Amino acid sequence: QVQLVESGGGLAQAGGSLRLSCAASVRSLSANVMAWFRQAPGKERDFVAVVAWNGVTNYAESVKGRFTISRDSLKNTLYLQMNSLKHEDTAVYYCAASSSRYGLSNFEGDYIYWGQGTQVTVSS
Repeated sequence: QVQLVESGGGLAQAGGSLRLSCAASVRSLSANVMAWFRQAPGKERDFVAVVAWNGVTNYAESVKGRFTISRDSLKNTLYLQMNSLKHEDTAVYYCAASSSRYGLSNFEGDYIYWGQGTQVTVSS
């Protein structure tokens, strides 16, 4: 059974940094497209960033230049480095894995495996 387990969330001040991790239980996911989404209170879940098997990335406009998605295939781990945090970054962050190795989808319906989420709170 595939499991994705996020960690690294918590409380940060505006302007600060946090790094999220997502550990996958199976090595085969290291070849799949993986992404981060987030859901703020009372809002729908939104795309944050995606990385393909070859390291190509794409970001939501709201986080470009501040967040960096990366992956360590040997460790089966996905990361999200978040810098210059803003209050509006407050949300539950989810990692997700696609069944495909290709594409940089920002549509949550294209992802079949999801973590349980980790809370990020940014104080203003």
